[in-house]
Amino acid sequence: MGSVRSGPGVSPSTAPSGRRHGKRVPSAAVPDLTHDRRERAILVGVAFGIRPRANYASALSARAAEVCRESDPSAAPPSPPSPSQQTSRLQNSRNRTNGSPDLGAEESLAEFRELLLSAGGQVVAELMQRRPKPDPATLIGSGKVEEIAGIAASTQADLVLFDHDLSPTQLRNLEAALRCRVLDRTQLILDIFARHARTREGQLQVELAQLEYMLPRLTGRGKAMSQLGGGIGTRGPGETQLETDRRRIQRRIDQLKLDLEGVRRVRRQQRQRREAVPVPTVALVGYTNAGKSTLFNCVTGAQVLSSSRMFATLDPKLRAVELPSRRRVLLSDTVGFIRNLPHTLVTSFRATLEEVEQAEVLIHVRDASSSYGEEQKAQVEKVLGELESLAKPRIEVLNKIDLLSEDERAALLSRTNTCPKGESAVTPASALTGEGVESLLAAIDAALRSDPVVDAEFRIPQHEGAALAAVEAGMIIHTREYEGNLVRLTVSGPASLVGRMRRFRAEKSA
Repeated sequence: MGSVRSGPGVSPSTAPSGRRHGKRVPSAAVPDLTHDRRERAILVGVAFGIRPRANYASALSARAAEVCRESDPSAAPPSPPSPSQQTSRLQNSRNRTNGSPDLGAEESLAEFRELLLSAGGQVVAELMQRRPKPDPATLIGSGKVEEIAGIAASTQADLVLFDHDLSPTQLRNLEAALRCRVLDRTQLILDIFARHARTREGQLQVELAQLEYMLPRLTGRGKAMSQLGGGIGTRGPGETQLETDRRRIQRRIDQLKLDLEGVRRVRRQQRQRREAVPVPTVALVGYTNAGKSTLFNCVTGAQVLSSSRMFATLDPKLRAVELPSRRRVLLSDTVGFIRNLPHTLVTSFRATLEEVEQAEVLIHVRDASSSYGEEQKAQVEKVLGELESLAKPRIEVLNKIDLLSEDERAALLSRTNTCPKGESAVTPASALTGEGVESLLAAIDAALRSDPVVDAEFRIPQHEGAALAAVEAGMIIHTREYEGNLVRLTVSGPASLVGRMRRFRAEKSA
């Protein structure tokens, strides 16, 4: 396939690959994704290596659940679930086990649906295929492919999306059989990343991930695209256009890696300047759409984009925050994680994820209203392990408690209050209402190890206005007494600031 991606909102004429078998290298530049209507898509979920239960016999045949919404973008969104539905959903989550493949497949398909909506697409049908093992030619088997072809024709679908990675052979065979565009999970995620990339750094990282994904999937016409040599004895088959494209794409990948290394070098220089002043960094991490950007805005007062769409944040953002101890930290908002995050994205976004690697404390933001929060937690920890950041101090923030009923909230508070010692601190919060933010700041204060808070006693002359102002601004004053021209202060504050004020330290009486 000669295309980096051709996701929702990208017509063949504007896809970033240019001509499918042309002479120029496919470009990974982000195209104009505006479209006069939402593209109609069929979602295909897959589950392998399981024995279906008896009560799922009907699901073994195609479950083509048409939801056929009108393509009017102004249509009202579905109403949120009622409290009773939320209770049932959370109870099912608590009761399920990790070995329940059916629930896992359904949840995966639901998440895949949210990815499509984030890309601006419209679901017209959903199918689930369960097989003992993948079919090497089509992933899902020829019978299911024929069924999808019929559904695509009847629903006038623009594309078929598979909640699984497709090999180059499977992608070619499916496109030939379905007569419409076929995308896998990685292509859809890359499309969303390309849609949200705004800065040069973000665009470089997305382009690198796209090219690395596309390189093994290039197709050509073999000898029909040969370039013949000149001169006697050079009239045989020459280098094919496919080989030329691969070499040129590899050169572009190498150039992108050099550019991104320059970005990392600039970030290291900025980090070194920040480290000259003892201001630790605290990074927000978590599953996509868990509310990290909303919490970032709530804590810092910033106005960064916060959206219910997945992967709304790609570029890291840093803001200073003052803690209850008067210490200052830099809070970083980073890209969200997701189940089966493509490895090419983890590699390409290494420069962005360095903020996580360098942070002293991680704040793991979780969606308390999600029915599969434990699975999301496991996926985040998996990525943190790849970044070698799993051993860092972590604070778990159970966000969106405003969506819970009173009984659910009481159960959540009871569970967090009885958290065993030695485990990560757990703080219920609502980034939307601000509830729990003060507890979060106190937890950050307790988790920091650099520049600890110490107690001190100062005797500062009243004419030392700068010293008095520094104490007022950076320390907590417990007592204040006036002794002639001196001000006697009992304070607690960062060790670095106390050290700079050591000439005013009062000697302890015997």
